[in-house]
Amino acid sequence: MASATPHSSSIKASASPNGASSTNSNFSKKPNQISFTSSINPTPISAKICNSNGSPGRSSSVISNVLKIAESTGTAALDATDLRAPTSYGPRPKILVSEKLGEAGLQVLRGFGEVECLYNLSPEELREKISSFDALIVRSGTKVTRQVFEAAKGRLKVVGRAGVGIDNVDLPAATEFGCLVVNAPTANTVAAAEHGIALLTSMARNVAQSDASMKAGKWERNKYVGVSLVGKTLAVMGFGKVGSEVARRAKGLGMHVIAHDPYAAADRARAMSVDLVSFDEAICTADFISLHMPLTPTTKNVFNDHTFSKMKKGVRIINVARGGVIDEDALVRALDSGVVAQAALDVFVEEPPSKESKLVQHHNVTVTPHLGASTKEAQEGVAIEIAEAVVGALNGELSATAVNAPMVPPEVLSELAPYVILAEKLGRLAVQLVAGGGGVQSVKVVYRSARDTDDLDTRLLRAMITKGIIEPISSSFVNLVNADHVAKQKGLRISEERVTIDSSPESPLDSIQINISNMDSKFASAVTEDGHISIEGRVKDGVPHLTCVGTFDVDVSLEGNVILCRQVDQPGMIGLVGNILGQHNVNVSFMSVGRTAPRKKAIMAIGVDEAPRKETLDDIGNVPAIEEFVFLDL
Repeated sequence: MASATPHSSSIKASASPNGASSTNSNFSKKPNQISFTSSINPTPISAKICNSNGSPGRSSSVISNVLKIAESTGTAALDATDLRAPTSYGPRPKILVSEKLGEAGLQVLRGFGEVECLYNLSPEELREKISSFDALIVRSGTKVTRQVFEAAKGRLKVVGRAGVGIDNVDLPAATEFGCLVVNAPTANTVAAAEHGIALLTSMARNVAQSDASMKAGKWERNKYVGVSLVGKTLAVMGFGKVGSEVARRAKGLGMHVIAHDPYAAADRARAMSVDLVSFDEAICTADFISLHMPLTPTTKNVFNDHTFSKMKKGVRIINVARGGVIDEDALVRALDSGVVAQAALDVFVEEPPSKESKLVQHHNVTVTPHLGASTKEAQEGVAIEIAEAVVGALNGELSATAVNAPMVPPEVLSELAPYVILAEKLGRLAVQLVAGGGGVQSVKVVYRSARDTDDLDTRLLRAMITKGIIEPISSSFVNLVNADHVAKQKGLRISEERVTIDSSPESPLDSIQINISNMDSKFASAVTEDGHISIEGRVKDGVPHLTCVGTFDVDVSLEGNVILCRQVDQPGMIGLVGNILGQHNVNVSFMSVGRTAPRKKAIMAIGVDEAPRKETLDDIGNVPAIEEFVFLDL
């Protein structure tokens, strides 16, 4: 607990509602490596989930109730042994493959169960057949909706996505119905990187346009003069598996490579002679920009009119990631104005795109129909990877590529439900306070509790903190099953400390504190005297609250988004900021002020129901007594 603040005060406040949206130039992606340390509960825990009558079951009523309480966490209880095919369906489980899968993968599946390959099923046909199968394997074309899980009537135990993205699988529904979802995230890395380089080089030399010209009977050597790659700067936006492989190949072409990635390890980038830079520096200095981030709420349309306006005139853009990270109408405008000289695209917001798409038809755009993973080798690799994951899950093994279904005893999950929400939200707040282009690598979590160490299982809390830190800037889905694995891939080291306090052990925890080391903060007041970004929270009446920022005590409910302001402590500040929010139709749910001493420094924490517009935040920042502020999206 911070000691510099004698007290904090809070008020309820409101203004008129609004549906405003905010702009955000930060983005996410899919990063790399680490060691995950913990001094608490080092041994794994497993538990059998039983129905209310004591018989084995997939989930209990306790779990269902807790899921309603903690819906935002995406957590559920699942016993690994319950993933095995029930004997009532015979000794060999039935596996439905709804899209084409490589023969090597099919052989793995046939060695374990009965496999039916039924391609091009309509949604109605899939719902009609799914109750006869224990596992379903799909690619990107099959939509596994809530209705599919309902139609399965509890039999479907595993959904395998042959590829990385799982946008087509309803994860909350899968978790609710006790179905494990696994994917195949590694097998197509090289194929995607090679396709990115193919688009880069063919775009630079106008290969597609000159090919079409010759086939039309023309010979236009002067028209299709290209540009050289040697000595040009390539910005890799997302330095994960695919991004780093693209960088490696671009270096071989003589390019100068820079990268932006919130989680890339600086030493790993240095080893490849790649400079990690901020988002703005990357897009402002690059001659070529190659996109390798996932599509998340943070990255959606991150390349828009505003970001294009910052780029060098004549920049060239390659996208083999996700279509939605680019505002396609804005890209057309940038191409027409000459800000973007050329674009090479493998992915689109809508696939397939309209035949009348101005972007697809643009003469300075090279397009391919989502071929990033389409090599024979990648297809076979993905097939084997997903087949092995599905077979392992049906055998009761918890796959490292599982994207849902943590395994926690129901009584533990029930008790920890509000703290699970607190843990994730504190993680989300903490990572948004980090500034700069480097990644978070060292996090210390301090739990204060009156209970003995053996009476508090913090694995789920640690997993949710990991989830909160990683998911806002990554495509990874984090839960108790895969938290350690994902943290290791991201280069995130989390240590835990238990502080015993003298209070009632009735509640499992008094507070959770998160400290991030060796990172600059975009809100300097969040940094303690020892240089850590530090926030703390607790549960009050079942609701998570932020109670400390740096050395300042605050008291704000974490039920909406939060604005933090450091100000000179003087009369009228609450009313002034509240009035600005009201004028911009932003509804204030809660406001708290913590100060070091009267008329000195203070932090105002404001809960808001919607994300303020940039103009609103600018007006707050222009108040003379406000020294710094930050908006935190929960």
